[in-house]
Amino acid sequence: MTDMDPRYQALAKQLINYSTSLKKGEKILLDLVDTPEDMAIALIRAVRARKAEPFLRLGSNRLTRELLMGASDAQYQATAKHLMTEMKDMDAYIAIRGSHNITETSDVPSQRMALASKHLRKVLDHRVKKTKWCVLRWPHPAMAQQAGMSTEEFENFYFEACLLDYQSYIPAMKALQRLMNKTDRVHIKGPGTDLQFSIKEIPTLYSGGNYNVPDGEVFTSPVKDSVEGVIRYNAPTIYRGIAFDGIELTFQKGKIVQAKADGGRTKDLNKILNTDPGARYIGEFALGFHPIIREPMRDILFDEKIAGSFHFTPGQAYEDADNGNRSSVHWDMVSIQRKDYGGGEIYFDGKLIRKDGVFLPKSLAKLNG
Repeated sequence: MTDMDPRYQALAKQLINYSTSLKKGEKILLDLVDTPEDMAIALIRAVRARKAEPFLRLGSNRLTRELLMGASDAQYQATAKHLMTEMKDMDAYIAIRGSHNITETSDVPSQRMALASKHLRKVLDHRVKKTKWCVLRWPHPAMAQQAGMSTEEFENFYFEACLLDYQSYIPAMKALQRLMNKTDRVHIKGPGTDLQFSIKEIPTLYSGGNYNVPDGEVFTSPVKDSVEGVIRYNAPTIYRGIAFDGIELTFQKGKIVQAKADGGRTKDLNKILNTDPGARYIGEFALGFHPIIREPMRDILFDEKIAGSFHFTPGQAYEDADNGNRSSVHWDMVSIQRKDYGGGEIYFDGKLIRKDGVFLPKSLAKLNG
């Protein structure tokens, strides 16, 4: 292992020492899907350097698809039970999810996906609420192809984005957090978008490399029934293995009453939004500002952090930024408001806070990259 890429070791140390702040004697589950063995070894060594206990689970997207194709209620009820037992024994959790084919599950029937999501949601909720956790992708050539880059160029971009000095952004993140915690009304305007809602008394949180890597967002959720107007998302997205472009949602009293997508995907879009009642309400509103991530690649862990973007998420709300909405869906849909994407404005209580993707208050200048 003497020729291990040193970036693997740097990333492992960041995930263990900073993102999960692993302590002596703590147990951590390393959940790795289609990820190189060298990265697993780097993580195990970083865990042991903290005198903590590593546990390993390896997975494959092809095998996951095969299981999902014949998913039964009894199967995923038992799977969730076993995974929950394991998760309850952990203090921390890191997931690295590679993908040789981003549409691997695109032909899994939607009812099978919904069945699995229903049972596995409980495990996810426990992990989010009860463990220190961090989730990230792995830079396979399939991701490079999504991003329109060569494999080497994308790997360099990936490690640069993941190894950002997140701590230097925390003062500005906290300033935006305080501002949002004082805000009642939000008004977002842009091409195809005129949206208003309240975030009054909903907690706001910031993410600076402690939940996702790469990271860089401040998030809350709207008062559930307060959303009015229309939004057209200009970033492509993929959900449950299906690619979507040009999604447009219309809201009345918080509910999505009309949903359209370009390319003949309107029916598929509405199938997902009909998964359960909560899928037609919004569970998250967040502002993204990673200085290195500027273009969408149909990978939400990157796209939701795009500089000058926001995401407005149908489905489940996070319980620490809770508006009470519950769903097996959590679909981060992204709109980019930089000038090169058509521009846009965000107002807090009538005051212009961000124009064309640039924050105007001096206390937030660091978030402009």
